[in-house]
Amino acid sequence: MSISENLNKIKSTLPAGVRLVAVSKTKPESDIMEAYNAGHRIFGENHAQEMKQKHADLPADIEWHFIGHLQTNKIKYIVDYVNLIHSIDSANLLQAVNKEAAKHGVVVDCLLQFFIATEETKFGMNLDEARQLLESDEFKAMQNVRICGVMGIGSLTDDKDQTNREFAHLKQIFDTLKTDYFAANAEFKEISMGMSGDYQLAIAHGSTMVRVGSSIFGQRYYANK
Repeated sequence: MSISENLNKIKSTLPAGVRLVAVSKTKPESDIMEAYNAGHRIFGENHAQEMKQKHADLPADIEWHFIGHLQTNKIKYIVDYVNLIHSIDSANLLQAVNKEAAKHGVVVDCLLQFFIATEETKFGMNLDEARQLLESDEFKAMQNVRICGVMGIGSLTDDKDQTNREFAHLKQIFDTLKTDYFAANAEFKEISMGMSGDYQLAIAHGSTMVRVGSSIFGQRYYANK
């Protein structure tokens, strides 16, 4: 099927209140435009400089989400236009985003990324680290970031029981943070979890935002191949 057909098929499976981030990392701009022309507007990238170029070249009403590990020296490439950073995995990174956002006079929406998988290569904080961040004087002084929810990446596994446990764990983290720190904050509402192979399980556990790439665009393109 075409990109537009894949996109519409996936959208037809999403309940109200769940948004689709079309993961366009490594994909050519022509693929993004096919999805755009089918009516889609939310795209996810994981390389800051690649996203900057696509942002410059493509329609201005695209909503750009940064979903990969973000290095502090790359924040400057995305901070003035990014709609949501999914991958705040440390206090230092959040501080760096806040500092760069202040230079541009913007407030950047962010999700706290939690480590929920078994693979050691995955990034993310744990609940204790999140508590330490949210209770710190440094966080309370930040004026240019807004925490809108949580993000997690499940293990790459065919074991649905394991995936269910991991997604349930992230939902529990979200509920705890909502109760303890964000009860009065309506903007703290997002749970970004679920990808091409497991997004329906993620939705069953409360995901509000699924990140789907290969099921829309096909397998990844790599420039060095």
